[in-house]
Amino acid sequence: MTSLPASRARLNELDALRGIGAMLVVNFHYATRYHELFPKAGHVPFHLFGGNYRVLLFFAISGFAIFFSMAKLRSAADFIVGRAARLLPAYWVALGLTLLVEHLGHMTSLYVSPWVVLANLTMLEQFFFIPTVDGAHWTLTVEIAFYACMLTLWLLCRLRHVERLILGWLVLKLVFALVWPDMPERIVMIFILRYIPFFAIGMASYRVWIGARSWREQMPIFAGILTTIAVAETPDLAVAGLVIIACFWAVVSGHLRWLCVAPVLWVGQISYSLYLVHQHIGFTILFNMDQMGYAPTTAYATAILAAVSLGALVHYLVERPAARAALGGWKRTMARDEPAMQRAEPVMVPVERSADRH
Repeated sequence: MTSLPASRARLNELDALRGIGAMLVVNFHYATRYHELFPKAGHVPFHLFGGNYRVLLFFAISGFAIFFSMAKLRSAADFIVGRAARLLPAYWVALGLTLLVEHLGHMTSLYVSPWVVLANLTMLEQFFFIPTVDGAHWTLTVEIAFYACMLTLWLLCRLRHVERLILGWLVLKLVFALVWPDMPERIVMIFILRYIPFFAIGMASYRVWIGARSWREQMPIFAGILTTIAVAETPDLAVAGLVIIACFWAVVSGHLRWLCVAPVLWVGQISYSLYLVHQHIGFTILFNMDQMGYAPTTAYATAILAAVSLGALVHYLVERPAARAALGGWKRTMARDEPAMQRAEPVMVPVERSADRH
């Protein structure tokens, strides 16, 4: 087994897609979602198409990127600690900032009860049908469920035969859509049955990127993904699936390297923190500036500037250093148990190609 070349291990095009997707999400929420929630307030004079198409791109990116986290995984604890260190500190700070800004802006319509706040600290609130502090955080539940599923599959079969796993997952999605539409909601959430085709796009594309499969060999998988979406969802989602597959073909084939310019990559790098802080804080800015008589375009530009700036601060002051500290502490703890770990047999996800071979 070979490891990914250091120069391409991160695959900058994914950061570029994250950056573009993040700004599309912010733009959609400020230009469209805000007007839906506050119809009497002034709003910018343009309207993006509705739906969660932009979020579906993030799910596909997660399907691709999850293998970077699992490529040298030695234990389930390593994975859990790594994900928690990456996600939780920035999330907790974002919750506090959101609540503070809502309070300062007197946004009573966005308030939640203290027990809802406490439940949100776990990041598991939606599994118990508890509201989120910030509506944008609904996707975190989907991501956590995906991580849990992938970790379970790693424990069961070390993620061998990924294509078979994808096909089995798609069959379960079709069972939910066509045979058992009243499947308990928690089962649907845990197995991410509403969104698994989009995660599968990223998973299947990763297999091509590492050289485990060719595009020709992977075509039946992509056909199964698109067929599942077409049968189980609305036609517009099938189109979204086709567009996302095309995006990943372009990424893997090296046709999107022109997107890797510094501003786009930078937004991609801070995209998680930006996503966490942008919605309700932005709504508070938009609403209060409208009340003060500012033009909607001025409020819109101010909200975007504030969200990006705050996202950057959370990324650099919390997300990165907290993850580095937590993972460093975990590695030191594991080093003390190194003799026992050496007796265990490490199993790696196969990486079978040079990243420059398309």
